[in-house]
Amino acid sequence: MKTSLSNIDNVIIHACKTASFPIARIAIFVVYFWFGILKVVGLSPANPLVASLLETTMPFITFDVFIILFGLFEVIIGILFLSSKLDRLSIVLFAVHMVTTFMVLIMLPEVSWDGAFVPTLEGQYVIKNIALIALVISIASHMRPIKGR
Repeated sequence: MKTSLSNIDNVIIHACKTASFPIARIAIFVVYFWFGILKVVGLSPANPLVASLLETTMPFITFDVFIILFGLFEVIIGILFLSSKLDRLSIVLFAVHMVTTFMVLIMLPEVSWDGAFVPTLEGQYVIKNIALIALVISIASHMRPIKGR
């Protein structure tokens, strides 16, 4: 029996549709949990960037306290994304995190940009979050609307 290209295409598309949603959740969990733990234990390569932004935005908080709380915040976001029952909460916390993350591009241009539309490595680290935003939008698209009372 010959398998047509169309049948193979359909099988691949179906497999991708089945796997994409859980893989998106796992990917967000891995990134947030891993990067958060690195901050908590003081091994994150992003710590100097976080310290610079903290000094600019909230100089009244010590870095040592903030980085642990910020790392735990990221760990919690990652864990929340594993449960579809907590999507709304995880998306709100994710949005807060994205706002703070993208502040680097505006508030620390000397750290984020080598020139117009030429991000530094730190700037690229922030800009790559667009991919995470796309994953979260994909997850949100699967949510059921809240029923009116």
